[in-house]
Amino acid sequence: MKRRSFVKNISTVATALAFAPALATSRKSPKPSKVGVQLFSLPKLLEKDFNAGIQMISEIGYKEIEMYGPFPFSVDAIKERWNTITPNLGFSGSGYFGHSPQEVKKILDHHGIKVTAAHADMDTMQTRMEQIGEAGDQLGFEYIGLPSIPEAKRQTLDDYKRVAEEFNEIGEKAKKVGLKFAYHNHGYGLQKVAGQIPLDLIFEETDPDLVFFEMDIYWTIAGGADPIAYLTAYPDRYRLMHIKDMKEKVRFSGDGGEPSQWIALFPYMTALGEGVLDIPSIISFAREKGVKHFYVEQDMAANPESELKKSFDYLKTVGLLR
Repeated sequence: MKRRSFVKNISTVATALAFAPALATSRKSPKPSKVGVQLFSLPKLLEKDFNAGIQMISEIGYKEIEMYGPFPFSVDAIKERWNTITPNLGFSGSGYFGHSPQEVKKILDHHGIKVTAAHADMDTMQTRMEQIGEAGDQLGFEYIGLPSIPEAKRQTLDDYKRVAEEFNEIGEKAKKVGLKFAYHNHGYGLQKVAGQIPLDLIFEETDPDLVFFEMDIYWTIAGGADPIAYLTAYPDRYRLMHIKDMKEKVRFSGDGGEPSQWIALFPYMTALGEGVLDIPSIISFAREKGVKHFYVEQDMAANPESELKKSFDYLKTVGLLR
């Protein structure tokens, strides 16, 4: 066994996101901890100069990153799909950003950054887990995350039941190559479908030893759910978390399943501490319930250096960082 081993239009944003990617009252101050960055926060900078982008992250003070695909090992259909949308994105970089895994590892090591997780698509996970495992061995990441469920696979409750079955299979494959599989929630699946909440079904129908979860607090709240409630209901299932703030409390206009609903909420994303979410309470409680890795994410931030620094400084000010 090996060692642990995403704008011009709605469809463009939706496709790219598929790659990339009432709260509790205040609690006691959590212990200091490291925090990471989801690289989808600064894709243009990384594409221009990967080393400079990683250096910037390191100089701010971040110690971990989560990567996004497609990667060289991703299935051809996913890479072709990515290539059709990149002209409208303003960037095309992903994965290793034109470097070899060895070059990426050397750059990361030089700047004191660890890869603790990576995102890949469902097809690649189902058919090329061995290659993902090799990447985990080369770079050192432990978790392989699914950023979203393909739209065709989440139309009905029965679809979600089949997804749960597939998640168990993917989790078993990941375990065999020394990795842990995690599903990153978006805004869909948080309201009842045929009398049942799809995300709850996925939790209940998946093996806790094979399927872990990554909570995106922004999309969870936009979907009408409470992060604290989910962390309470499913302790030790969430191992990763995307942290971002909201300028004001907003909800999807519908069930969160359509790209137009996601885009409508993008203007409300802001750096940590500049919004209305109780970030300290969420992080503190998440740690208590088993979350191991936290990643600041502000999707395709216009000024990533400024935004990421503001988020880091906020976390340090409130005692969440060394």
